[in-house]
Amino acid sequence: MIHSGKKDICTIVCVLIFGIIFIYSWKSHQLQNNISRKIFPPAKAVTPGGQLCRGKPAQNTITPLEDNRTFIISPYFDDREGKVTRVIGIVHHEDVKELYCWFCCQPHGKIYVSKAKIDVHSDRFGFPYGAADIVCVEPENCDPTHVSIHQSPHGNIDQLPRFEIKNRKAETFSVDFTVCISAMFGNYNNVLQFIQSMEMYKILGVQKVVVYKNSCSQLMEKVLKFYMKEGTVEIIPWPINSYLKVSSKWHFMQDGTHIGYYGQITALNDCIYRNMQRSRFVVLNDADEIILPLKHPDWKTMMSSLQEQNPGTGIFLFENHIFPETISTPVFNISSWNTVPGVNILQHVHREPDRKEVINPKKMIIDPRRVFQTSVHSVLRAYGTSVNVPMDVALIYHCRVPLQGNLPKESLIRDTSLWKYNSSLIMNVNKVLRQAVL
Repeated sequence: MIHSGKKDICTIVCVLIFGIIFIYSWKSHQLQNNISRKIFPPAKAVTPGGQLCRGKPAQNTITPLEDNRTFIISPYFDDREGKVTRVIGIVHHEDVKELYCWFCCQPHGKIYVSKAKIDVHSDRFGFPYGAADIVCVEPENCDPTHVSIHQSPHGNIDQLPRFEIKNRKAETFSVDFTVCISAMFGNYNNVLQFIQSMEMYKILGVQKVVVYKNSCSQLMEKVLKFYMKEGTVEIIPWPINSYLKVSSKWHFMQDGTHIGYYGQITALNDCIYRNMQRSRFVVLNDADEIILPLKHPDWKTMMSSLQEQNPGTGIFLFENHIFPETISTPVFNISSWNTVPGVNILQHVHREPDRKEVINPKKMIIDPRRVFQTSVHSVLRAYGTSVNVPMDVALIYHCRVPLQGNLPKESLIRDTSLWKYNSSLIMNVNKVLRQAVL
């Protein structure tokens, strides 16, 4: 009896233990199921500021307003003299009397209208249209991401073009030197000289070249695409002749045209603001011009020296000197280059002498944060002073048709300063030609 009782007790205990283990395991399994099946609410999507702003997003580099007298390029935030949005544009200097900025304030997209100050640049050279700063004071307690420009403080915002305000966020410099070239037009096909200029810029320390492109040849297009893929060139489409009658001259000829030299001055001003926060220096010259240092190996060492000698200066002017493409030397007559359209600058080392009655024009290397407005050969409004860089420090090598075409070769000055770069230049140009042209 006693033995049988012990056996029953053991059986009961085993059943109880098994039951407890089973129940615990079942509950644990259910708990795991509950955890794995628990549905968390989805994260709320953050709406970008621009999506709260009404209006039609501007799609092109040049945007005409309804009056067809005002053309907007781009707005830029500018806090150097108060908190303003500075819109780079083109206006008729007499017909455009009033403009208004319709700001889109964040975070709710509220519209605030501010009357603009229209500042037409003084260097119109007689043309009816000119570069203009359309300046609006930004409202307090508002960090507008977008703005629309209109002739009236009243209207339908949904029908107005909407522009993103650039330079809103501070950036660190991504490059030391940016070259601004404006504008490439006339089915431009000086391929060889363009490649040589590009490679010289890179040798001298340039990381970015901005080209305002109106038109060029198919071969030139291939070269531009090569440099874009390389990361050196940024193309800004510049179809200004779709909106205005453009002149290829810099001064008005009473010929019914609207604006000079394909809107070059407007493009240069836009290029300054476009690169204000990303480039330490901006270089304003044409594709057939090279600022050639004579005492330094490159622009970086040259500019360090010039800044040390001229503290507080942000505008450095370099004298232009013509090396006529009509006078050549047989040296560096490279056969593989002869099939490429354009000028071989290495063969043109004779420059025209100075003329007593003529002041040589200048081009510039500037600190963009010190400049408000620029013309082609000088700034119109800037902080600080400008310095004329002596010719023994640097000059502009400008290979083009002669200005003093009647001078014999003996009257020209032989100047082979460019040749000190010949080895690197030839090697680099050959590389580009192999990959992009030949």
